[in-house]
Amino acid sequence: MVDYVIETNNLSKIYYKNKVVNSVKNGAGKTTTMCMLLNLTYPSEGDIFLFGKNVNNHSNEIYSNIGSIIETPGFYENLTAFENLKIISKIRGNFNPHNINSVLQMVNLDNDKSKKFKDFSLGMKQRLGIAAAIMHSPELLILDEPINGLDPFGIKEIRTLLKRLSHEFGITILISSHILSEIENIADVIGFMDNGILIEEISKEELYTRLDKFVEFEVSDIDLAVDIFKKLELKENKDYVVKGDVLCLYTHLNLRDKFNALFVKAGIDVKKVNLCEENLEDFFTRFVSNN
Repeated sequence: MVDYVIETNNLSKIYYKNKVVNSVKNGAGKTTTMCMLLNLTYPSEGDIFLFGKNVNNHSNEIYSNIGSIIETPGFYENLTAFENLKIISKIRGNFNPHNINSVLQMVNLDNDKSKKFKDFSLGMKQRLGIAAAIMHSPELLILDEPINGLDPFGIKEIRTLLKRLSHEFGITILISSHILSEIENIADVIGFMDNGILIEEISKEELYTRLDKFVEFEVSDIDLAVDIFKKLELKENKDYVVKGDVLCLYTHLNLRDKFNALFVKAGIDVKKVNLCEENLEDFFTRFVSNN
């Protein structure tokens, strides 16, 4: 049994002297990296191992076991979901009506058998794309921005589907997304890429141990409150940050009651005091700025 489904060694891609992917290891993020993993574009340097095997030596065996969506999947507008999948499966040489009905049920499209693709919502179209990608029962599914452009209901549908594919059917899923709140909801392991470099890869459990806690003071006079912090020799962007009329304090959290008393004594109305924990987006912003 291999340790990693996806593993890379110094994987890099150069376009016109621009290094858009730089020494990626253990596979994560970004369209160019995904295209290299799928053999849609060739690496400028480095190696790719999928299921423990070098893709250069086992390409046919490896890629028959992978499903993917890169960019928007194309379907025939005037055909139903079943008819579209029938054509795709016949082209692949593995047409089986039972398999098609099964994947349509998995993606919750089995109750729309007569509806044509042109009448699908964006979320339904994306779910049909995923159905096409898993119709041959792959062990690995690679998805580039699968929730991009979806409304909240569509995002929830895709989120539920991906969790089910992973937990019930054992499919390993690699997702790229700029919507970090959704990645936090879905992923077990999270990789952060910045300027083509994989700067961090951590489990969700480890992530939660590294999220900063902070106190929010919502005040009536932000300038006066900042002056008080400065007199106490607290440093902006180190000890605290200003967000509108809210002061976010990251250090000396045990003194928050004393800071609150100082604000009140200075005539500042403290509308709210919250003890908070940063989310994935805040963590990413802080992590990138410190690297």
